[in-house]
Amino acid sequence: MVTDDPGAASRWESIPPALWAIAIGSLAPFPLAAIAYAWGPVDVARPALGVILTWSGCVLAFLGGVRWGLESGRPRPRPGRLVISVASPVAAWVILLARGRIGDGWVVGGCIVAFLVQWMFDHQAPDVPARYPRLSTTLTAGACISLAICLDQAIKTGHL
Repeated sequence: MVTDDPGAASRWESIPPALWAIAIGSLAPFPLAAIAYAWGPVDVARPALGVILTWSGCVLAFLGGVRWGLESGRPRPRPGRLVISVASPVAAWVILLARGRIGDGWVVGGCIVAFLVQWMFDHQAPDVPARYPRLSTTLTAGACISLAICLDQAIKTGHL
């Protein structure tokens, strides 16, 4: 790609295959659990919802931890960014604790919102490797599409 923009090369930095393999592997539970919840038998659907919500919490905590690591590795970490890095794991924890107290649709919707807020934070963050926003977009899209399938099913079954 030829361009006059000196920053273009860094924005299109190649993502090593091992990182893609890890990203795709971490995505696998999302569509599998969503399919099982939406179209599986009842004895599979309920546990599948637990799987996707628990995995959402794990991935949100991971994404927040990555942001914490990127920020804490700076010579002068910015306190505000460190605090915000903890927001998605805390949100995931609160969402998981809410399960059983509020409807499944609200819990699933909360996960979608948490992923989107984390994604927006990642995409406006300065000084991150060019590959990070693209990897987080892949994870966020896979998670949110799968969670949207679960939200649709929760609405259809009245578990809102």
